[in-house]
Amino acid sequence: MNRTTKITYYVTTGIISAMMVFIAIETLTKPEVKVSMEHLGFPDYFRIELGIAKLIGAILIWLPVRLLREAAYIGFAIMFASASLAHFAVNDPPNKVITGIIFLSILVVSYVTNSKFRQQKVNQ
Repeated sequence: MNRTTKITYYVTTGIISAMMVFIAIETLTKPEVKVSMEHLGFPDYFRIELGIAKLIGAILIWLPVRLLREAAYIGFAIMFASASLAHFAVNDPPNKVITGIIFLSILVVSYVTNSKFRQQKVNQ
């Protein structure tokens, strides 16, 4: 098994899942996030749903069940792209728009190396 692929997979997936847990906790508990979501035009119940979805996705992305793992990747991709678009739509500073794109890029690397990692395991 290619060691670089394995390390890249674990590092990028670890970054994504740790970030999702951290942001989910903030989303569910910090009043500033409620204000931010209102600024973006989202209702408060969506903040709660999003926080819970981030926690669930942070777990699903590690599971060996392909359907659940793929669902987490798709959900996170939509979440990151939507976050960038929402910040862009309300004319937030470029760093807020770019953050979602950066994490989407890390997610893509995680997904690609996950596919290679799993394929290598199958071929052994």
